[in-house]
This record gives sequence, structure tokens and C-alpha cells, in this order.
Amino acid sequence: MKKTPFVTLEKIQEITKTIPTPFHIYDEAGIRANARALREAFAWNKGFKEYFAVKATPNPYILKLLHEEGCGCDCATYTELLLAEAVGITGHDIMFSSNVTPELDMRKARELGAYINLDDATYVDFLAKLGPVPETVCLRYNPGGSFSLGNTIMDMPRDAKYGMTEDQLGGAVLRLQKLGVKHFGIHAFLASNTTTNEYYPELAAKLFRLAVRLKNATGAHIAFINLSGGIGVDYRPEQPACDIRVIGQGVREKYEQILTPAGMDDVAIFSELGRFMLAPYGELISTVLHQKHIYREYVGLDACAADLMRPAMYGAYHHITVLGKEDAVLDHVYDVTGGLCENNDKFAIERSLPEIRVGDILAIHDTGAHGHCMGYNYNGKLRGAEVLLHPDGSFDLIRRAETPMDYFATLDCTEFSFHN
Repeated sequence: MKKTPFVTLEKIQEITKTIPTPFHIYDEAGIRANARALREAFAWNKGFKEYFAVKATPNPYILKLLHEEGCGCDCATYTELLLAEAVGITGHDIMFSSNVTPELDMRKARELGAYINLDDATYVDFLAKLGPVPETVCLRYNPGGSFSLGNTIMDMPRDAKYGMTEDQLGGAVLRLQKLGVKHFGIHAFLASNTTTNEYYPELAAKLFRLAVRLKNATGAHIAFINLSGGIGVDYRPEQPACDIRVIGQGVREKYEQILTPAGMDDVAIFSELGRFMLAPYGELISTVLHQKHIYREYVGLDACAADLMRPAMYGAYHHITVLGKEDAVLDHVYDVTGGLCENNDKFAIERSLPEIRVGDILAIHDTGAHGHCMGYNYNGKLRGAEVLLHPDGSFDLIRRAETPMDYFATLDCTEFSFHN
């Protein structure tokens, strides 16, 4: 399938009159439509709620947009909690899922009334030390071993630092019941960026069976089951996209097979999707600064790994479109690079593209999640802006580009003078 940018060259030329490249741009219409499709896919479950993984795109404008579509926030740190609070998201609209949790973070989550998702059995005492425990507490499960569908191993939970064993889970439930907890949630994250419609249903079945065992063993009321994230996106044009309607129906079938007969048809289903919610609806827009002709053909951009580190970090594929040349023949082969003093600062290696000239504008696809937020300042590189494109074609700057003064701002000294 051909990947088509959600912005045209003409629209980008309009935007760059006031906002220079590089910048990440997000498609409001696409984000809203996707959030509604997710909600519709799980409408069969009265308590369903999506807790957007704030780490994926920690921008208050994005959080507000998603909150308008009924989404809460999945937060893992004090700073993410502050972001949610700033948007007006509090209480059970926040799921606090952290590990190696500082006391400051846990106190803030308690102050906001968030659902607390405990990563380890020892956190029961940690939670109790901070005052009366909430009536509802979530527990994170790690089944160990490998997680597979058929003969394909998707991930290795035994190697993950997250969650607790089933025995630890049962012990934590009994301890929490003595502390006054009345309702429980179960959470697990077993695989990342899965491109199969079967992942969520298989994970759900595993957690549903666990919930039945826990109820039978402890008498605990299981209020919700959090399937976390893991639903992937089609970064490559040839990849099939996940069908959220099929996924929702698959979870429903497992629910009706396992929970309903056990008298547990009041269990709410939660999700914590980040990549699925945002990745396809963001693009990194960058201008070609240079060309180089040595043993390979290189095009150098004004963006670099500081703006999108996934390709440099682990060779992730991001499709690239040369705006205005969407239908041109892909008869040239380039390495597409940034300007960091690191040879892995490449958005693409030996990629077939149309002929590229200095001044061309490139759209790097699927950067709406784990794009801008994973940036850094190595080499003194400064991260670009974030722009929100509205359905009517208007746009807003929702994060300005960094300046050298931002880079120097944390230097706590008066000995040196910096000039912008």
C-alpha cells in the first residue's frame, strides 16, 4: 500500500512562512477519527477507557485533544502527572503505571486521585506508608517465559523488568484486602508494536483466566483489566495495518468465553495505547540542505537524530516522501542523513526515492509517537517545533523550537555570558 502524507507541499510552504523546518506536524482530524474508531471497537464493554500513553507524545495540546475524545492519561512520572493536571485531567482519568517509583511521584499520583498500578509486591508496603490506601488498586502481572502466537515468539516477558509473578500477585491482593482495598485491576504489557490482530485477544484471554483464578483464590472483586499498549502500526508500506474493529471483537469473544460464565461480566476493559493512537498522525518535516556524492549518494537534512532518534537507535524504518514528488519514479538511491557527528545519524540507508535537490522538503512518516519526545541535545543540536494541523486547514504552533538559550538555561553559573 502506498503511504500518502496528510499534508501537501503547498500547505507546508504556507506553514514555513512563519515556522521554519524542521518540525513535527500532527493531524488533528486523523487523531480524532482514530480515537473514535477505538471507542467504537470496544463499545460493547460499558466501562471501556483508553488511557493514552503520555510518554509517546507529551504535549498538553495533544492530551487535551484526546481528552475531548474520552481518553485519559497513562502517566509514569511526576512530570507526566503535572502535564495531565495542567490539562485538567485528574482522578480516575489517570492511570499511574511506574517502576522504581520515587516517593514524590507516588505522592503526586495519590494527590491527584489517580488509579495506582503497582509494579511489584513490595510496593504494597510502600503505598501503605503514604497514608490510607485507595479503595481500588491495580497490580501489574508478568507471566514469565515467552509470549507467543502459534510458533511465533513475540516477546520474552521473563526478560522484562516489569510486573510480578502470579504468586506475588495473589499475596499482594490478600495484603491489600487487609488494608481496606475493595476493588482490583490487573495490568500486563507483553509485547511491543505488534502487527497482528490476535495480540490483544490472546493477552486478554491470559489476563481473563488470571482474573478468574484470583477471584476464586481470594474472593477479590476484579473491577478492570488493563490490556496496556502493544498494538502496532504499519511503518512500512507493505505491512498490513491492524484492524481495531477485528481486535475489539476478538477481545469481546474471549470476554464472553471466560469472564461471563464466571459471573464477572462487570469487568471494565482499559487500554494504554500510544503508538497506535498517534504515530500515523505525525510527520517530521525537513528541508534538504546538502547533497554529497562519494561511495554513496547522500542527502543531508536540517533535521537529525535529535528530532527523531528511532532510526539511529535501533534501525527503525520510517517511510519518506519528497513533497511535490509523490508520484515521481523512485529511480535514485540515497542515504538520508542529519548533521550529527555520529555515522548512525541516518533516517534511511540506500532508500529508493525520486531525484532530490537542495531545497526539497521531505515528510518522514509515522513520527506522531516516540518522535519529538525522544529527542536530545547531543552536539548542541536543538529540537524543532511541534505544529497541530486542524481539520479546516489552519494550524497552531504547540511547541516552539528550542534555542541556544534553552540549551544553556540549566547551567547554574554567572561566570560565563552566552549570546543568542
